[in-house]
Amino acid sequence: MTTKLHAFDIVKFKGIFILMLFLGVTGFAQVKSEREFRIKKAQFPIASLEKAEPHLEGVRRLRFYKEIDAGKVSYEIKFKKGRLHYSVEFADSGELEDIEVRIKPVDIPEESWKAIEGHLSGSFLKHKVRKIQQQYRRVSFPSDSVTFRNAYQNLLLPEIRYELMVYTKTGDGYRDYEITYDARGAFIMMKQSLPPNYDHVLY
Repeated sequence: MTTKLHAFDIVKFKGIFILMLFLGVTGFAQVKSEREFRIKKAQFPIASLEKAEPHLEGVRRLRFYKEIDAGKVSYEIKFKKGRLHYSVEFADSGELEDIEVRIKPVDIPEESWKAIEGHLSGSFLKHKVRKIQQQYRRVSFPSDSVTFRNAYQNLLLPEIRYELMVYTKTGDGYRDYEITYDARGAFIMMKQSLPPNYDHVLY
């Protein structure tokens, strides 16, 4: 016995199908809001400050920030040490998350930079790298002290990551992305920057 679908059933089926497609896309493309506020040293969490202060001797342009990202709160210290610009991020719990140092393409090993450039050229019609940070994640090292030491010595270790802010041109127009690569230049993650203070995460 065959069953014929009435016009109403077909419309209903199409509606459900479209809804499922929409939910699928939004499931893979997370949207998060990001806001950063400059704060006073007295407003910075004591636990985080106690971890950082032994490593802040001789730094300049010391500034403190609070960041709210989709309900997640973190704190960041930015400063200059020697000729380099650093940012040190702490979780709301007080734990060190990562240390980033601003670098230039010439500071990246040639083979790694070639891999990064190859990925960018293959992904976008045009691109311009606005900013590069070399990232030392706390989870990759045995202690806070080792993480600070490696970052201050600007060591090229297998555990580091490169975080690039890139202005791009695609078939849909111009966009800003934050793109992360490993030490060898292999792609890890891409995050579309959506103004104002919105980021669109793409995996």
